[in-house]
Amino acid sequence: MTARPRGFDRMARWYRLLEFLAFGADLEAARFEYLGRLSGCRDIVLLGEGDGRCAARVAAAAPQARILCVDSSPGMIGRAQRRIADLGASDRVRFACADARTFDLGQGVFDGAATLFFLDCFSEADAASLVGRVTASLRPGAPWLFSDFVLPAGGLRRLRAGAWLRVLYACFRWETGIGARALPPSEELLAASGWVPAASRERQLGLLRSSVYVRAPAPTGARGASP
Repeated sequence: MTARPRGFDRMARWYRLLEFLAFGADLEAARFEYLGRLSGCRDIVLLGEGDGRCAARVAAAAPQARILCVDSSPGMIGRAQRRIADLGASDRVRFACADARTFDLGQGVFDGAATLFFLDCFSEADAASLVGRVTASLRPGAPWLFSDFVLPAGGLRRLRAGAWLRVLYACFRWETGIGARALPPSEELLAASGWVPAASRERQLGLLRSSVYVRAPAPTGARGASP
């Protein structure tokens, strides 16, 4: 969960250790799973980037790209900026300390986007608004990388995931003040906006999912009958 309402500053130093203690290397691997799909992009937006691990990977994979990282935590941005400076990519990676729900992403500006453990921090209404705003900011054919917690359809996997999610939301509400209490239907919201998964992988018995989304082509009008 890497959206940055106020309060994530307190976790900036320990966030990587905490996620490793909870999920080993799986959560980081879920973030990195499809970053290579952005290698051919020239203008990329990363929402809720956090401490810069993904930005550094994307900057290395896409050496010609201009990257905008939007995050609301000054502490996380500070760590990310130092990581990018060490990589020598500060001239290509820009940071905006802002609430993604109100930050102006523009229209048709980017040819790649990533929301990695980000939409889970928002209510359904806010997540729907973000999906619409990110969609509008992307050029035709742009990939959208999505990684997040999910609730499997049923069985023991669903029970395990539900228990983890209750613990995670309780901890994050206490530590950071996020308002969300349950996962928003992010994948359904993406589908409703015309996005379809081109590739997907699960980890942690279905609790973590990484996907590459692309816009489904607009349906063509039916041809008239020949005279």
